[in-house]
Amino acid sequence: MALGPLPLLGTFHELSIATHDVRAAVEFYERLGFTQAPTTDAFAHPYGVLTDGRLAIGLHGRASPSPTLTFVRPGIAAALPGFAAVGITLSTRRVGEDVFNEVAFADPFGQAVAVLEARTYSPAPRAAVEPSLCGDFAEISLPVSDFAVAQAFWEPLGFVAAEETHTPYRQLSLTSDHIDLAFHAPQLCRRPMLVFRDAGLPARLARLRALGLTVTDLAMDASGAVTAALLEDGAGTTLLLAEAQL
Repeated sequence: MALGPLPLLGTFHELSIATHDVRAAVEFYERLGFTQAPTTDAFAHPYGVLTDGRLAIGLHGRASPSPTLTFVRPGIAAALPGFAAVGITLSTRRVGEDVFNEVAFADPFGQAVAVLEARTYSPAPRAAVEPSLCGDFAEISLPVSDFAVAQAFWEPLGFVAAEETHTPYRQLSLTSDHIDLAFHAPQLCRRPMLVFRDAGLPARLARLRALGLTVTDLAMDASGAVTAALLEDGAGTTLLLAEAQL
C-alpha cells in the first residue's frame, strides 16, 4: 500500500528540554517511571532521552530554547521551499554535506520548533501500554493567546483541529499521526504542559506525593475531588495530570 506524502515537519522525535543538570533531570523522570533510551553521538553536549512508550523527552545540557518541539525529516534541504511556502521564517538553517542538517523556527507565540535530518536516539524496549506514574500521555499543550492564529499556523504543518472545549478550562486540541497538540490560555499556565490522563487520578497523586514530589491541585469537581494537578520537573517543564474523562 502506498504511503501518503510526509508532512512538512516529518515525524515527531522528542520534546527537547535544556537543563544545566542532565543527571538530575534523568533521575526525576526515572522516578516517574520513564525509561532511558540509547542515544547516538549526534550531539557533543550531555544528552539523555527518557520515554514512557508514547512520549520521548530529550534532556540537553546546553543553552537553547526550551522546551522545543523536535521533529525528524530526512532530506531537509529539499524541504526548505515548503517552509517558505507556508510563511515560515527559519531562525536556524544548517544544511550541507559535512554537517548534521537542522532547521529551527518559532510559532507566532514563540514556541520553538526544530527539524533534524535523522534520529538522535534508538527506541527503548518499552511498550506504549506501560504508562508512567503520571498516567497515559495525551498531548503537549501550548500557551496561546489567539487560538485561531495558532490553528492557522499549525494546520498546514500536518495537524487537524477538533472542536474547542471549555471544561475544565478553555482548550483546543489538534491531532496528527505522530503527536497531539493542544492550546490553552496563558492565564492558566504560561509554559507548555505535558498532559497525562488517568481514571485513577487520586491514587496517582497520592503515590507521587509519597515519593516526595510536590504536586499542586489545579481543578476540583463539585464534590471537591481533584480533577487536575500540576507537577514541575525542575527544568522549567510543567506536567498536567488530569482525570481521563477530561
